Amino acid sequence: MIAANGSVRPHWQPFIDSLMRFDPAEMRRRWDLGQRLLRDNGVTYNVYGDPAGLDRPWQLDPLPVILSREEWDTITQGVVQRAGLLETILDDLYGPRSLVARGLVPSALLHANPDFLRPCHGWIPAGGKRLHTYAADLARGHDGRWRVVGDRTENPSGAGYALENRAIVSRVLPELHRSHQVERLGPYFDALYRSLPSLSPRHTDDPRIVLLTPGPYNSTYFEHAFLARQLGVTLVQGEDLTVRDNHVYLKALTGLQRVDVILRRTGGSWCDPLELRGDSTLGVAGLLQSARVGNVAVANAIGTGLLDGASLMGFMPALSQTLLGQPLILGSVPTWWCGEPDACRHVIDNLERLIVRPAFVARDKSLVGAGLTAPEAARLKAAITSRPWDWVAQEIGGTSTVPVWTGGFLESQHCVIRVFATNTDKGWQVLPGGLARLSAERDLMTTRLQTGGGGSKDVWISSTGPRDGTAAGGRVRAPEVRLTRDNRDLPSRVADNMFWLGRYLERCESTTRLLRATLSHMEEALAQDDAKQARETLVMMGLLGLHLPTNSLRTAAETLPGVLLGYHLDGAKPGLANAVDRMIRVVTNLRDRLSADTWRAVQRLREEVGALSHESLDEDVIGRLNSVLMVIQAINGLAMENMTRGPQWLFLDAGRRLERAIAMVDTLSGALTDAESEDAVPLELLLELWDSVMTYRSRYLASPRLAGVLDLLLCDESNPRSLAFQVVTMAAHTDRLAAIGDDTGFYTPAQKLMTILLGTVRTTDVAVLSRFERDAGYHDAERLLDFLRSRLWELSEQVTRTYFTHAQWRLPVTRLEVLP
Repeated sequence: MIAANGSVRPHWQPFIDSLMRFDPAEMRRRWDLGQRLLRDNGVTYNVYGDPAGLDRPWQLDPLPVILSREEWDTITQGVVQRAGLLETILDDLYGPRSLVARGLVPSALLHANPDFLRPCHGWIPAGGKRLHTYAADLARGHDGRWRVVGDRTENPSGAGYALENRAIVSRVLPELHRSHQVERLGPYFDALYRSLPSLSPRHTDDPRIVLLTPGPYNSTYFEHAFLARQLGVTLVQGEDLTVRDNHVYLKALTGLQRVDVILRRTGGSWCDPLELRGDSTLGVAGLLQSARVGNVAVANAIGTGLLDGASLMGFMPALSQTLLGQPLILGSVPTWWCGEPDACRHVIDNLERLIVRPAFVARDKSLVGAGLTAPEAARLKAAITSRPWDWVAQEIGGTSTVPVWTGGFLESQHCVIRVFATNTDKGWQVLPGGLARLSAERDLMTTRLQTGGGGSKDVWISSTGPRDGTAAGGRVRAPEVRLTRDNRDLPSRVADNMFWLGRYLERCESTTRLLRATLSHMEEALAQDDAKQARETLVMMGLLGLHLPTNSLRTAAETLPGVLLGYHLDGAKPGLANAVDRMIRVVTNLRDRLSADTWRAVQRLREEVGALSHESLDEDVIGRLNSVLMVIQAINGLAMENMTRGPQWLFLDAGRRLERAIAMVDTLSGALTDAESEDAVPLELLLELWDSVMTYRSRYLASPRLAGVLDLLLCDESNPRSLAFQVVTMAAHTDRLAAIGDDTGFYTPAQKLMTILLGTVRTTDVAVLSRFERDAGYHDAERLLDFLRSRLWELSEQVTRTYFTHAQWRLPVTRLEVLP
């Protein structure tokens, strides 16, 4: 931002003039807004090995990095040149290897790299491109020149975060964003999406494109789900795909659907346990063979991780002159690969002013020579000497700083900018912006980037003239679509998660209602110094389905509410917090399938349950539980009002109805346990738990009687809380689900079970059940409820076997002849 003479650079001046109009309080308010937007949108970056790393909130500074048009044009030209050069190098190293024969690339550098995948040698990927996306990490030196710190050729991450950063910064500083001619990011993603169908081996107007992710525990899983939604492609994990006859298929509800293009976010060596890593559970057996014969396009091609990192950077100037006949537009920071004797000696002799990095990705962290103690430096030198080919050293030197908003003040921090490019039919197209990552300490810059530390910034490309038509206009018009109302690519895993999302959501609600009623009735009893009544309330709630702490009845009566609440806020116990955690894990697997409003509601539920742990029993715990219940109802309402009634919704609602039916049966069974007469059944409590008090009173205008309660909660199909309502709804759902991939016309096992359940509920005579006639100590109602419970659990197992379990084809067993 500041020139050598202390003045503000021209392309920064309008921004600074506008920023100075804000007082510190206004900036703090806007910064808080940005942090809230990040939390509400669920923007995360997972860090392996960090106790707080799972779902770690993304860090964003509201002030952008602003680059002039002239400066950006140079960067764009350099990135395009470098991407083309790396593509050429990959073609040679996986082909004739003339660069190794001519000594331009050391043989040891190639063969020591674990990302040199030998099964990928000698074949050309479908579409003829190995690199489809590329990213370069750039640092600006004290001389004003941008240099490359590292190349990202495997599966460059960060473009989705850059787009999310832009969306948030434009809301935090809307007037500044509008007043500056900032290049839009949308056209880049349009170009990325339009380039994918051209890779398809089948010449079809509607190829099936999927984004392959390692799963929700990957460090950048948020971006995978974000990109899948942004590009309109199906997010899949390895278990969603299968290879049959050298073709890749998506395991969907409607059967196997052929996949044409895979946008890969899984590491190359993990993609195929058959030919690459046998211990991989993230890939698809046979994927490499399918790609090798040209039946599926993988972008980036498997094996491109060979050039990921900095191992080849010291050889890039010579490679550019040889292969392109021109010098590099963007030079690299001084880099030495220790596999060369002279370079190794230089690194050992100058360790204190170098950053030593693993030569190959996914190894140890970077080490700053100046920050090492004498014993640490000695151990590092010994490691370099024993395996020199595993190490590379860089001299970052002086790097520019950018202004960062910290606690009401501006301070300078160093940054690296990641610039992205995609390979289209018209050549490489560069994202007009990027992802800036921050580090307060220059020497720790690269280390912090790799471990997820530091913050991030949006990158603005300013222009003195009007933007080009594509960038200034809206999204490029998509081709004509073939109208459909069918979700043809719903993976069975997604259906499974939807089913369990409904179940866990209902479990959260029922647990909250039980816990609220228990604490409320116990506090009333304790307020009257009736410890016996408090303990009896706890026993009764345990029978009705509330999980209780071990030996809770031996606890002093006045401490029981606190013990119970603490138990349910312990995620390791089968209580409320555990149910919420399980639900959130399922939701995380459905990031690309749920609306932003639904995700924000789930985040609010997490916050409300977390706030319970900070409440004392002297405060309004019941009010907080009411808030939890309201958020759960909001999530249910979003599902009911916003989701189309396709297979996703059917499985979600079927899960809710099944869980509610099981909970109702368990509650009624618990209420009748050991009851010798109608007076011993907690009828008022049953109506309260199932939110049916007003309905009963408006019907009978009298105190509850067992026959009326059983009819309302067990057999009344008009009551949304009754067992009958759940059974009727599930019967309709199973009929619709039976039509998916089944045209035989026969009843499925699930439909047969629903016929039994529906008939049982509709033919139940509550007048007979309420007489309390026992046979060998067993009440007719208890016998009925046991029958219903067993059938409901059988239904759960049948749905799982029918829709979520996929048996793999087995190779035919052949007799092996023993040769002499």
